Amino acid sequence: MTTKAIITTVTKVVLALVVISSTSCQNKAPKTYESASYKRFRNNHVSYEKYNEFNTQFKFEKIEGFDDGAERYYPSSVIKVDNEYYMWYSKLQINTEVVGPNKANDSLRAFHWDLCDIWYATSSDGLKWKEQGRAISRGTAGRYDHRSVFNPDILFADGKYYLGYQAAKSLEDARWSKQFPTSGDFTPNVIGMSVADTPEGPWKALDEPILQPGPEESWDAEVIHEPTFFVKGGQYFLYYKSHGRLPWTPNISPGKFNKEHADMPLATGVAIANKPGGPYIKSKYNPVLMGGHGSMVWPYRNGVCATLPEGPERNSVLFSEDGVNFHPVIQGLTIPKGGGAFRTGNFTDVDVSPGKGITWGISHQLYPAYHFVRFECDLSLEKGNKVRKEYQKVKDYMNNDAYDYDSSLNINPK
Repeated sequence: MTTKAIITTVTKVVLALVVISSTSCQNKAPKTYESASYKRFRNNHVSYEKYNEFNTQFKFEKIEGFDDGAERYYPSSVIKVDNEYYMWYSKLQINTEVVGPNKANDSLRAFHWDLCDIWYATSSDGLKWKEQGRAISRGTAGRYDHRSVFNPDILFADGKYYLGYQAAKSLEDARWSKQFPTSGDFTPNVIGMSVADTPEGPWKALDEPILQPGPEESWDAEVIHEPTFFVKGGQYFLYYKSHGRLPWTPNISPGKFNKEHADMPLATGVAIANKPGGPYIKSKYNPVLMGGHGSMVWPYRNGVCATLPEGPERNSVLFSEDGVNFHPVIQGLTIPKGGGAFRTGNFTDVDVSPGKGITWGISHQLYPAYHFVRFECDLSLEKGNKVRKEYQKVKDYMNNDAYDYDSSLNINPK
């Protein structure tokens, strides 16, 4: 056999071995079989209900003190000062019709949230409330808050009270979306802030907004809505709802349509400040939540929880240890809309004192007209610690070689 023939024969043998080896690898069965659902269960942070510290049911009941026929909505977080609970909210002018931006004037509203002021109420038990009066009035002509102030949230820090809220300057910023006569929004709108030494005021509005929409091609180019606060590591987190300029609302904002985020009609971002009054700097990781519109935020352990009434993770509770990277911890809940939870500790830094969770708050309902209800749940730290302790027994069992029956593992959900 010639040298060339030998080389050719060896080459064929090697190639045959490679093919056999490759085929053998391809046909080799995996060590374990895992469905996509099983992988999600093992890799995600979600536990079965009986082992899940976030397992709860929201219950709703009527409250007293708001029976004059006026519409009120978007209550702030509830705080306790001395022996009284306080909340702030949007209150509409009575008997002012909503006619849409093309017909609105100084006494006719463009939208439901037009021509609003911010009022406040107090309660000794969270059920019977007394409206105390107007907290924040609209500003003078030319100011960023002249047309409407609405959807507030409260922050207590450094011995002072800070109210953040949406603000609209004038009817010139009321854009019609062409969907129906009263659809649209104030664009641009901003987040304003007022400061007081006591929860009763008097309140002093800051001269400039603390947050504005982003550039025309950004995810938050269109509006800045629904501020809510959280404190961690000596920093102040301001969460807000927004979306970009999208092709199905062509008459809202001038500028280019948003292509990168066209499949994301609503999301939530965060801006962070070293002082309660700002400046607030938007996170480079925005948006941090896929959805929004009536979300609720509260401190828990050394992080923060949020609810999402809308979006791909709607009807869920999500948790983030760093305030930026959230993951769902339970889904399928009937959650409050536009809720403000009672903040035990009045915004204590969670790195100093772990967030104690929530057990009740106030939210609004839409029908037959905007009105307040009280919600109750069990998302307290005390309950969470108990569930974790019980769940640890199960994990300890999974990690040892014993197979003995242990009645203490029979954990019943409550």
